Amino acid sequence: MTEFLPVSSSGHLILFSHFTTFPDQGLAVDVAVHIGSILAVMIYFSETIWEMLKGLIKTHLIPTFKNPGAKTFWLICIGTLPIILFGLFLVKTGTEELRDTRLIGWTILGYGILLFIADKCCMTIRNIQHLSAFDAFLIGCAQCLALIPGTSRSGITITMARFLSMERREAAKFSMLLSIPAIIAAGALVAWDLYSQNQISELIYAFDGITYSFIASVLAIYIVMWWLKKSTFLPFVIYRIILGSFLLLDSYGYLNKWLDF
Repeated sequence: MTEFLPVSSSGHLILFSHFTTFPDQGLAVDVAVHIGSILAVMIYFSETIWEMLKGLIKTHLIPTFKNPGAKTFWLICIGTLPIILFGLFLVKTGTEELRDTRLIGWTILGYGILLFIADKCCMTIRNIQHLSAFDAFLIGCAQCLALIPGTSRSGITITMARFLSMERREAAKFSMLLSIPAIIAAGALVAWDLYSQNQISELIYAFDGITYSFIASVLAIYIVMWWLKKSTFLPFVIYRIILGSFLLLDSYGYLNKWLDF
């Protein structure tokens, strides 16, 4: 449910194992549930994806912004480049040290406040067709920050889009479309690693999560797009501030001190 809400799905997955007796599910399941959400995006925005395919056919796969469908496709490609490069860097350096509740607390809180500033102070006048290649690149660079748990991929890309004066629903739509290539690439990479290590059981276990995440993601997408017809991101900001503050108080030991007192 949290995948397309700007509250960090990966952060919630880590926190669930931290505050319960369940072990950390690991990156394989993280990516699996993201793949389920991607299937939901492709179904919900099937009309937009179809327009992109028709645009590519009409333009003979030549990069151009003259056709609306083709422009959307190439904007997504441009926005995907930064996270592919940064993701390959993290694959070599490792990411386990980033799965820390104190870091997650700071990212949930800090980027939640940043979302509030962008949503409160910026205009709402642009849609996807108004974006330039540089705009898409900036949103793509922001997406790289989502590799740090707690940031929220949807949250940080929506934040950048709002700083670029995009309408709320258009910002959410572009964020969801931008998630398709990035998460598919991440899923394929992890799946290949598991296959090469003969950990087929892990793949089967991970695929089980795809089904559940697909159902939850469909609901989440409808909720977000319906909510943004008339409202702002303020409820998500409030939730992030409360959750982030709680995590920081817990990780620094203040909650235990108060409970003992």
